Formats: sequence, C-alpha cells, structure tokens
Amino acid sequence: MTVLAEYNSSLLESAVQRLAASGIELQVTKKRVKNINFRLKPYTLMVSVPLSISPAQMAQSITSRVSWAIENHDQVLEQYQRKQSTASESSAADSPLLLWGITQPFALSHDEKIAYYHKHLTTVFPALFEKWQPIVGAQANEVRLKKMHTRWGSCNTRACRIWLSVYLPAYPIECTEYVIVHELCHLHHANHSAAFWQTVATAMPDYRQWHDMLAGKSGQLD
Repeated sequence: MTVLAEYNSSLLESAVQRLAASGIELQVTKKRVKNINFRLKPYTLMVSVPLSISPAQMAQSITSRVSWAIENHDQVLEQYQRKQSTASESSAADSPLLLWGITQPFALSHDEKIAYYHKHLTTVFPALFEKWQPIVGAQANEVRLKKMHTRWGSCNTRACRIWLSVYLPAYPIECTEYVIVHELCHLHHANHSAAFWQTVATAMPDYRQWHDMLAGKSGQLD
C-alpha cells in the first residue's frame, strides 16, 4: 500500500517539495522487506520500506537520497527516451498522422512528424497560456517543448518553467489545454495532493475527460 499520505513530517514534506521542483514524484510503499529500497524511474522515485519502519527513519532515509535522485534523473530520462525514440521511429511508417485528433490525408516520417507537431504546438500554446493563466491564477515564466514519451508535461516550480510534450497535437486540442492547466496548478501545489486536484477541477471542471484520453482510457495510448 502507498503510505506517503500517512506521514506529514516537515523533513519528509521538504523532500517531497525538493523532488517535485525537479519534476520527480515520490511514491512510498510498505512491503515485507528488510531494508529500504530505492528505484529511480522517469519522473518518479519509488521507495519500498519495511512494514515496521518508523516515520522518522523513513523521512531520514528518503531525505538522504533526494540529491542522488535529482542528480541522476536526467540520465535516467535520457536512457528511457532513447529507447522510446527508437521504438517510435520503427513504427512511424505504420501509424496514421493525427492533428488535434483528426487523421490527416498524408503520411510523414518520425522526424517529419516531430517537426510538424512542433510547428502546430508552437502556434497555439501562447494563446492557450494567455487563456488559462488568469483562470488558474498562476503564471509560467517560460514554456518549452520537448520530445517526452513518459509524460505530457512537466513543471519546474522554482523556475516556473513548464515543458510540453511535442506529441500533444496528435490529440484533441482540449488535451493540450488540460496539460497546461495541470502544470499551471503545480505552481500552487508541487505534488498531486487532494488540494492539487481540487485546484485542477475548479479551473477545468471537465478535465477528467481529457485526462483519461491521454491516460489511455479512451482508446489512446499514453
């Protein structure tokens, strides 16, 4: 079971905030293990802890590995994205070209698709941020596009910098709007707490439809 919500020590909360500022979510699970085990994955630090561990021990151990996770995260991302890019390129010729969820009457290679999506996303995102920033009540200092395969967006809360996946234009434009809202809400809440999701729902009441589409619950693959 996930146990992070059980503990609210200032030490653990500081670790969560430091990780979140680098786009890393902390997931803690109690298991029948003797030692604390850490596994760094793209955008996630997974921690398995013994059933009998005390809150103080858990907080101290996690805090001691925060710097390690932040320093090595870019390397983990690079390795994963290299594998995903290779897989995407091999299947590009067989997949239809979609723009804002609509199949286009022509085909492009993988690299051409990226350039195509980059162009269209660059065209629309300034107006979308202008639309949603006053609604969310948060302002991004910088927006960048990136070939992200594991997430549709990420947020550096310290720099107020938001990254969007260049693959978003394959989906209905409302999906891009949801990702923008999601990342802007992280400027209020650096984690995925109940307060965070309430902020998302207040800004965009129908967010669940677009969230589920990107998560693969409407026949689309994340």
